Amino acid sequence: QVQLVESGGDSVQAGGSLRLSCAASGSISRFNAMGWYRQAPGKQRELVANIIWGGRINYADSVKGRFTISRDNAKNTMYLQMNSLKPEDTAVYYCNVIITGVGVYWGQGTQVTVSS
Repeated sequence: QVQLVESGGDSVQAGGSLRLSCAASGSISRFNAMGWYRQAPGKQRELVANIIWGGRINYADSVKGRFTISRDNAKNTMYLQMNSLKPEDTAVYYCNVIITGVGVYWGQGTQVTVSS
């Protein structure tokens, strides 16, 4: 079982920055992939960015150049640095972990609100 706890969500003005954190129980080096998803009201949950072990990093086109995903294995924590925030980035952001052959795990979500 994996427990994920997100933090860092807040209300900011357009153009501002936030850094989200996802703290995992146990070593994140055993995860096959970690990522951030978001869900805006009335919309489907969508991938924001993920890291696939082996080094591949993927970003949604809408956040490329503004968001940066990273991880700190020593702290068992993943981050999402979000710069130049836009009102359309408003959503609940979820941390996601995949362990191949075991399962997919989600955090409880953290709210990001960007006002114009």
